[in-house]
Amino acid sequence: MNRTTLSLIAGVAALATVTGFAALDAPDAAGTGSAVGDTRLPVERTTLVCPAPSNSDIADTSYTSFTPVTQGTAGAGTAELQPVTEQSANGTDKDASGKDGDAGKKADAPELKPGQPGTPATGDISGGDGPALIGTADGRLAPGWTVQETTEVAAGTGRGLLGVDCTAPDTDFWFPGASTAADRTDYVHLTNPDDSAAVVDIDLYGKDGAVKSTLGEGITVPPHAAEPVLLSTLADAPQDDLTVHVSVRSGRVGAAVQALDDKLGGDWLAAAADPADTLVLPGIPKDATSVRLIAFTSADADTDLKVKLASPSGLITPAGHDTVHVKGGMTTAVDLGDITRGEAGSLVLTQDSPSVPVVAALRVIRGKGDKQETAFIPATGPVTTRATAADNSAKGSTLSLTAPTATAQVKVTASAGSEGGTAVSKTYTIQRGTTQDITPPVPAGLKGTYALTVQRLSGGPVYGARTLTSTEDGVAGVTTQTLPDDRGTVAVPQADEDVSVLQKQ
Repeated sequence: MNRTTLSLIAGVAALATVTGFAALDAPDAAGTGSAVGDTRLPVERTTLVCPAPSNSDIADTSYTSFTPVTQGTAGAGTAELQPVTEQSANGTDKDASGKDGDAGKKADAPELKPGQPGTPATGDISGGDGPALIGTADGRLAPGWTVQETTEVAAGTGRGLLGVDCTAPDTDFWFPGASTAADRTDYVHLTNPDDSAAVVDIDLYGKDGAVKSTLGEGITVPPHAAEPVLLSTLADAPQDDLTVHVSVRSGRVGAAVQALDDKLGGDWLAAAADPADTLVLPGIPKDATSVRLIAFTSADADTDLKVKLASPSGLITPAGHDTVHVKGGMTTAVDLGDITRGEAGSLVLTQDSPSVPVVAALRVIRGKGDKQETAFIPATGPVTTRATAADNSAKGSTLSLTAPTATAQVKVTASAGSEGGTAVSKTYTIQRGTTQDITPPVPAGLKGTYALTVQRLSGGPVYGARTLTSTEDGVAGVTTQTLPDDRGTVAVPQADEDVSVLQKQ
């Protein structure tokens, strides 16, 4: 192998190390992974950011850190979460909730000490002063590193169960499902993990198109800082359904929308999958009492989305909702009612040719009357290789898997518990066009919480979501996290392929 080829491979591996995900791995048409001939190597460094959890004084937040066991890793590894410090306009520091503090002082972070792969680590924080967190993992703790932030709020606006996966920083995010309605208080949380400032634009799109405002332009997020932006300050009038587009001019940020409702509880709205002509929204709870679809295309052309429900018995067309018309540049919202009718379900959206790129999310409500609770399910990418959901307990967790185009086989591993227990695995076959709700396997001798890792073994693309439920004072709390691939490995071209490319230049 010549020195030029060695340099090229070293450069590819270095890029994977810096970004912390498999940026060079472009899935094939079936969603099955990298091109033939590529060698996959574990990433060596991962960065995650967690938004400030709550401004409620009666909030209780738990954090769970987990790294699945990855073949090919060896030696040491570290992982840690650090609180941000944000510089206020008057020269004093303030935490991510906007509260002033002493200059140079960081807010308290949860005591969380990740250990070896395969075993979760947990930490807790109470009250409304929890900061946004910036996390890094390297070595054997980096591939597939997952951190779950789960908050319980007993009363008030946004009460209920709120959950979000801490996310990798990026430069472009779409959030269909936000709102500036009178009963809603929605914030976009922006977190900058880097040493230089990030400059961000926030654009809103309602039922009549773009919301005209200059207040979302050129928002500066200082280094190692967080900025919560109240959406109602960017809108000229209340709107029930909005699509939020966060784009970064310079730098990179983590972004998530916290949606708090006076009557319907609240949850985190994670970024939807990139705009595409086919979308999958997995894991609608079977006891959902109301499901609302929010869709948007930035294209100039309109489109008709074909709506299918992947049920336990196969793909069906919901009565009265076979298509949804989406106007170019405008947000469309449609109430689908209790679409699952007591069964597991996932929504599959397709288009006829010519198609346009679309983003979409679901707002899901459990409960009735004054005991309703909200969760959000954005469109997500497939589990091409592996995905993980942390913070599961012996009860209250449901794993939902769907294989919309071809039958697939998956292995589900329940990790060791955070305080004890032995990992167990089970294999499941997900039939083509169906959704299967799985009561997850529980580690033998479980103590504490555990993680669920889904590995696709064969067949077509699999999409997944994990739902947590709880009951507090009769209110059915719910939060759902989708399971995109963890991108814990990166595809590196083989040496002979590099040589052939170089010889042609």
